[in-house]
Amino acid sequence: MYQDRILLTVKDILDKNFKIDTRGFRPQEVDKFLDMVIRDYEEWNNIVSDLEADKNNLLTENMKLKQEMRLLKTKLDVAKEEPAPAPTNADLLRRLSNLEKIIYEKE
Repeated sequence: MYQDRILLTVKDILDKNFKIDTRGFRPQEVDKFLDMVIRDYEEWNNIVSDLEADKNNLLTENMKLKQEMRLLKTKLDVAKEEPAPAPTNADLLRRLSNLEKIIYEKE
């Protein structure tokens, strides 16, 4: 994604040769500086790769959460439209039985 905005690659920097004239640069200084540039450039590439991976993970998670939210909204709308069924005697007895089990097992 960002690669088209970068002018130099690590190889371009590493293979760069400077012309030396009578008042030329010190090759050791140039090499030392280019080593620092290469290290920083590699680190920057690692950071960008990590951020791209994080972004893709977040986009995927966001899509899943949006789908889940739509599903829950649909279920909520359906539940609002349908009246709740009145509990039957069997339901009430089952609930009472479960409550008694919970209470008497703790004692």
